Amino acid sequence: MKVTLAQISPKLNKTNLADMVKIINSVKDSSELIVFPELSLSGYMLQDKLSEDAWSIEELDELRGLSKDIDIVVGAAFRGKSHFRNAALYFSKGEFISRHNKVHLPNYGMFEEARYFEAGNIFESFIVDDKTISMVICEDLWHKNVHHDLIGQNPDIIIALVASPARGFSDDGLEIQTQWYDIIKTVALECSAKLIFVNRVGFEDGLGFWGGSCTVDESGSIHNRQENFKKIIKTVEV
Repeated sequence: MKVTLAQISPKLNKTNLADMVKIINSVKDSSELIVFPELSLSGYMLQDKLSEDAWSIEELDELRGLSKDIDIVVGAAFRGKSHFRNAALYFSKGEFISRHNKVHLPNYGMFEEARYFEAGNIFESFIVDDKTISMVICEDLWHKNVHHDLIGQNPDIIIALVASPARGFSDDGLEIQTQWYDIIKTVALECSAKLIFVNRVGFEDGLGFWGGSCTVDESGSIHNRQENFKKIIKTVEV
């Protein structure tokens, strides 16, 4: 399966959609699936811009149309009737297939997600081309109960959309990167599933995001690791 890891640096405005469309058009003839990071349509530190920059599904018909040629996964601040969600959206074959609402919203230190978003409460899988797929967003994977939920779903592919700031610099590298790789290797092994990890890069209000997007096989081995801190659009074999 040809998968494009879109390790991008989203802006804090709605021009991200136009940028994504250009990227999708550039790879749609050579890739089967493209995955963008958490909140890639919106930028991460939205705060009071959330009501202005959140998306409704009706505004994303262009992605729906492009998914006739390539499956698309994006992260978005998603507008509900009375609340906002941090969501992962899956488009395929010209249809909006599935939405995962981030369940575990960090609200400590540099993170204030629970102040602005309403948490989801379930993890669901769905089937595309006879493959069972589960989507998770960032902090979700740091909770053991989520691992148990994923094991119960028995997915073939787990897609993790991430916006992880760089922290814990040392001579051996980034501590947060080591922690993340330990988690995704464990989850892939526990579920006997392929895992696609896409983390963003760039800076927002003093936060620097490290990237390091990769894939993990069923035995917990990391493949296709992307260079840290660089915008990279790369199609890989999964």
